[in-house]
Amino acid sequence: MRKVVILGTGGTIAGTGSDPARSWHYVAAQRDVGELLAAVPELAAEALEWMQVAQIDSKDMRWAVWQALAAALDQALARTDVAGVVVTHGTDTLEETAWLLQALHDGRKPVVLTAAMRPATAPDADGPANLRDAVRVARAAAEDGLGGVVAVLGGRVWPGAAVRKVHTLAVDAFNGGEVAPLADLRENGMPCGAEGWSRPWPPCDGMGWSRMSVAEPPRVEVITSHADADGWVVDALCAHGTPQSPLRGLIVAGTGHGTVHEALEAALRRAEAQGVAVWRSTRVAKGGVMAREGDRWPACGPLTPAQARVALVLALLQKQRPAE
Repeated sequence: MRKVVILGTGGTIAGTGSDPARSWHYVAAQRDVGELLAAVPELAAEALEWMQVAQIDSKDMRWAVWQALAAALDQALARTDVAGVVVTHGTDTLEETAWLLQALHDGRKPVVLTAAMRPATAPDADGPANLRDAVRVARAAAEDGLGGVVAVLGGRVWPGAAVRKVHTLAVDAFNGGEVAPLADLRENGMPCGAEGWSRPWPPCDGMGWSRMSVAEPPRVEVITSHADADGWVVDALCAHGTPQSPLRGLIVAGTGHGTVHEALEAALRRAEAQGVAVWRSTRVAKGGVMAREGDRWPACGPLTPAQARVALVLALLQKQRPAE
């Protein structure tokens, strides 16, 4: 039996608290992956191997951790004895990491992210079930010849490019925006064969793990359009830049279908004149921003502002490559 490799990055799934009655009062990233696996007896017979890549609260996700994760994935996925990889993660930035991985991965093997809304010490901890499901999904996908990036949370399998956090407290805190899950383990059990999945896994972009080799990514910030948005933040960001770390891009979380306050738009035009790339997303939960004739700035489609920021970082890195 080929192995499933578990890569740990911390998060609530590895968190602990001193009072089980107050599950919200805990410290994230306290238990390693070995301890998490020990709490899932259903996985005892699985061929598993684990590695602690990082131990952070995912609100503190940063480029260096993504670099370490990309390197670990590159090594694990290249091994002939590995069927797939599971990544344990925090919920706060899972949608960003998932989007990044699907952009980099070649899609030949399954990569499954999982997380938890309750710490490991909570009486209603959801981490053990999510970890069990993630390992089993990785195994089932490998047996079905499927590859790509998905997230397994609350008994559902979400495409990595679409998954996003939509609730701050509920155990069932994720969905795929306008995209349906690839499988619902709660209703249909573990998928098996083509008929077990709602549709084929979406393809990855295959940019390659080496895209993460730069020491620092291009600086891209997210700003929001709102009542009284006068562009002061944009001007300040442009003024704050240094030759070593200039502002390279802005994601605007616009109102409605990516609309922008007129005063903020004027500031964005000034930033654009200085060479800053501007992309439009939306602060609205569903629908995204679709490209339309006459648009001044590119639309980010269904991406959340956080996902769009990752996409723009990678796009700017792509432009840098000929000079490398």
